[in-house]
Amino acid sequence: MDKRNLVMFPGTEAVKGGAGSIRARVTERLGQLSFLQRPIHFLAAKKWMILLTFMGFLLGRAMILGELSPFAVAYFAVIAFMRRDYLLPVGVAIVAGSLFASFPVAWMVPAEILIFYFMMRGLETYERAELSYAPLMVFVSTFFVNLFSVLIGPSITWYSMMMLTLNAVLSFVLTLVFIQAIPVLTLRKKSYVLRNEEILCIIILLASVMTGAVGWTVQSLSVEHVLSRYLILLFALVGGAPLGASVGVVTGLILSLANISAFSQMSLLAFSGMLAGMLKEGKKGGVSLGMLLGATILSIYFSNPGEVMISTWETCAAIVLFLITPKSVMQAIGKYVPGTQDHTRSQHEYAKRVRDLTADRVTQFSKVFRQLSQSFGQTSGVMQPPGRQTEEMNHFMNAVAEGSCATCYKRNQCWDMKFYQTYKYMTDMMTSIEENPELEAKDLPPEWSRICAKKEEVLGILKQQYHLYQHDMQWKRQIYDSRHLVAEQLSGVSQVMEDLAREIKRESQTMHIQEEQIREALQQLGLSIQGIDIISLDSGQVEIEIIHAYTRGYDECRKIIGPLLSDIIGEHIAVMEETLTHPRDGLATVRFGSAKTFEIMTGVAAAAKGGDILSGDSFSMVELGNGTFAVALSDGMGNGERARLESSSALNILEQLLQSGMDEKLAIKSVNSILMLRSPDEIYATVDMALIDQYTAQTTFMKIGSTPSFIKRGSDVIPVSASNLPIGIIQDIEVDLVSLQLQAGDVLIMMTDGIYDAPGYAVNKELWMKRLIQEVSSEDPQEIADCLLEKVIRYQQNQIHDDMTVVVGRVDHFHPEWSNVHVPGFARMERPRTVS
Repeated sequence: MDKRNLVMFPGTEAVKGGAGSIRARVTERLGQLSFLQRPIHFLAAKKWMILLTFMGFLLGRAMILGELSPFAVAYFAVIAFMRRDYLLPVGVAIVAGSLFASFPVAWMVPAEILIFYFMMRGLETYERAELSYAPLMVFVSTFFVNLFSVLIGPSITWYSMMMLTLNAVLSFVLTLVFIQAIPVLTLRKKSYVLRNEEILCIIILLASVMTGAVGWTVQSLSVEHVLSRYLILLFALVGGAPLGASVGVVTGLILSLANISAFSQMSLLAFSGMLAGMLKEGKKGGVSLGMLLGATILSIYFSNPGEVMISTWETCAAIVLFLITPKSVMQAIGKYVPGTQDHTRSQHEYAKRVRDLTADRVTQFSKVFRQLSQSFGQTSGVMQPPGRQTEEMNHFMNAVAEGSCATCYKRNQCWDMKFYQTYKYMTDMMTSIEENPELEAKDLPPEWSRICAKKEEVLGILKQQYHLYQHDMQWKRQIYDSRHLVAEQLSGVSQVMEDLAREIKRESQTMHIQEEQIREALQQLGLSIQGIDIISLDSGQVEIEIIHAYTRGYDECRKIIGPLLSDIIGEHIAVMEETLTHPRDGLATVRFGSAKTFEIMTGVAAAAKGGDILSGDSFSMVELGNGTFAVALSDGMGNGERARLESSSALNILEQLLQSGMDEKLAIKSVNSILMLRSPDEIYATVDMALIDQYTAQTTFMKIGSTPSFIKRGSDVIPVSASNLPIGIIQDIEVDLVSLQLQAGDVLIMMTDGIYDAPGYAVNKELWMKRLIQEVSSEDPQEIADCLLEKVIRYQQNQIHDDMTVVVGRVDHFHPEWSNVHVPGFARMERPRTVS
């Protein structure tokens, strides 16, 4: 490749160069650093390799009871599978560390590593090298190397056989331990949620590394004692007394196995770790004081005065290391320990990142669907419902000219000499066929007989072409309607996804201050609260989850917690759901939410035409979510099963679209398109729906070809009407939305035309229905519905001429069972702003 190609395609050089290009960039970057900055930069880039290599050196030297060395090959095996890039320096460090152990270990550890490496290469040849095989491979390599050492020894005893088996088993177990611990130390485990077993594995790994420092002293201070106490100080500050004591027990046990004379260290470290954790509220100073007291007190019982002073100085050295340790180290450890503030904060941050990422993805999908909707809308806009256009007229003319006129002797006279006259007569004939598809030759004008010699053939060809034209136009109209429906549906999906993204972003707001305010108020009342999670504080959409101690027989949630939240938040809060999440621990998760300000009581009465069982009317009364209650009524064309199917389908589809969050007008248009496409027949249905907000009583009426509705307020009757066609007739349907503010005590009455048209055309139907409603004295919705239906049937002399259905809903104030509970000293909560 010449240099010009490299200039034209700069990416080619990076692909060809591979690692060499990266190495060159790193070298160039290092060249820009000063002489003193280069070592620091190198150590920062290779910190994990240096750490793992140093740990390998100590584990290669570590021994149990002075004759077992199960740590080295187990550590090498885990590094070989998890960090292959560090295998060479770690392997060399392990072998170097084994040289400082007793004589057999110096050659046994390299032999075990070599056998394990050959086994791994063999499995890679057959593509079977998996991490799950690592413990078994370690067991085999350790067992056979130790067996060979026993066989070449002076004698074979039961003790030697038992020890070599124990060494292999410990290597097997330690491999399982290191598999859980290494990913956390190298940050290969992305999740901050650690199980108790994983935390224990990390502690065992760190204690095993300290075992490699047994025998090292600095100014008569034991290195492993200083490091073990330093480790306990870190975990005691992060996890408190339980974790500090646990680390002390595990670390002391492993160190005592390496040096049996230090068996008393286990109780010393456990007690000092517990005491240090109990004083964690005093931060570093309190934890250091607890460690110093615990280690000093037990040293007095277990040691002579000289050893007590040495132990005290070892504790002081660990405290000095602990005090100079950066705060970021404790925060990093705290992220992995459940129950700590750092862990809780990291969980909140991780959940927030996930929600933000999800919201961004949903927003991107929303934009994609909106773009697709615009594309389909442009296509459907270009493809208007066809009519009689110039191209279609030319098609008819060409068909006639090629069919009958091609063999006619008067062809030149008609199409050359009298073109405009012939074209006009053809157009008139097409108009006559369009008005009367069964047109005969005798019905043609007399002058056409004088002009055309083959009028029967021309008429037959035009009728045939018109028949094909009708079929073509029908399919084109179907395609146009389908594309229009797809465009509307894509637009609706885009809107729903946009609302979902806004909801996700709103939930990502952290409200620690509000959660702490609720916690303090509940604790002041003496309630045991284990956790509080505020999902939303928007007005009318409050959602709070509380984990508390469940006491069977007492209803603290409805009688105390709910009324207290109502007072703090400033609106009525009720219990939405209560679940026993941890029955053994006696904990329950309770979900609190905004209670409704208004409640809707409903009633319905219906009768089929002629007293039949099946009516063509359908009704529905359902909650759509977000505090919206829907009262709906639909009248299908005609009577019987077919009308019932159309009306119920219209209501079901409309309810599902509204529950998904789609806009009301768009939902109506979608239902209209679906009804038009599902059947070529003229099947339509009326829709009368009232959407009542149960928090404000604001009501939106959607009336599509339906009769007027009525609102009875005291002695007044208010009509609600709109003039438009039913759905399923034309494509571009007009949707009229009427918004009214209802009040407590208002009665909403909706009916089909079977009731509204009962008095006939000679009577003012609206005035007649108002008078009928005013005569009903009952306030019960069901009694009102039954009374109205009975009055109409009696008016028609007990004859049912059409399907009749009346739906009644009464708006009432929702009265909470318990009044608010006020805690002195707690003001009303300040709510965060809603994300728009």
